[in-house]
Amino acid sequence: MKSEKYLYTVQQLNIFSMKQVLVILFSIISMSVFPQQEVRLFQGTAPGENTILPKESSDKSGNKVGGIEVQRMSNVSDPMITIYRPVQELACGTAMIVCPGGGYNILAYDLEGTEICDWLNDLGITAILLKYRVPKREGRERYEAPLQDAQRAISYVRSNYERLNISPERIGIMGFSAGAHLSAMVCNSYTERTYPAADRFDNVSMRPDFCLLVYPAYLSGSEFGTLAPEIKVTKDTPPTMLVHTQDDKALINSSLFYYFALKEAGVPTVMHLYNDGGHGYGMRDTKATVNEWPDRVEAWMRSIGVIE
Repeated sequence: MKSEKYLYTVQQLNIFSMKQVLVILFSIISMSVFPQQEVRLFQGTAPGENTILPKESSDKSGNKVGGIEVQRMSNVSDPMITIYRPVQELACGTAMIVCPGGGYNILAYDLEGTEICDWLNDLGITAILLKYRVPKREGRERYEAPLQDAQRAISYVRSNYERLNISPERIGIMGFSAGAHLSAMVCNSYTERTYPAADRFDNVSMRPDFCLLVYPAYLSGSEFGTLAPEIKVTKDTPPTMLVHTQDDKALINSSLFYYFALKEAGVPTVMHLYNDGGHGYGMRDTKATVNEWPDRVEAWMRSIGVIE
């Protein structure tokens, strides 16, 4: 949570009870006790990593969403997670892996990453921001290296559930655009680890307990009504919610066909389909009807029991 939320005047504090004051003070202290923590996913070189890239970079794209430029992360070869922990009073014991989009070329790191983590913290959820490898590696499927990174992230988080103060049975994954494709891959590829087990962290399940896909890309197949061949839905695919807009004409079938496949497999599924909003809006206010999607997600997460 952002520090400005705790800026109170003496006059405001006077109307609070002593218990409320202590909660506020503890929240401020917690922000320094539990800072954002970065963790390298692999010691040494990441699996199969033999591409020499320019130095990792982060810059503003020039294009604006909701009047604000988008931070673009590129040339990622050392995958990491950043752990955002909510204040203790709000913590509900749930964690969410967050996968930004960017066409498997870059990562929209603030729009679909850090801003999402702040929102999740407000709900009491421990947010795990995944910085996966981009761009696509020569000779490998575009999702291959990112899938290794995402599987490792879930294994790490579940292995450290006690230290993170979360339940090992309440670990979700969410993504935007290409990050949503990656999230769906994780939800349907958890029975086979795509890299050699490295340590004790790889001895636990990689299956997410629930999944949120926001304007997913690349899920539809070449024929109408089919899924991309790498997406293998089963009855054990985790409960899923999808968010999309009808005017995202190039990618809307990703949500429609995936929803149908989930429904046919008997997977608990919710889809919110809005009239307008386009693609790549994140949580920013673009004056479109889809801007209310976080409220629908919060209600869904309450209904499946991952937040109270």
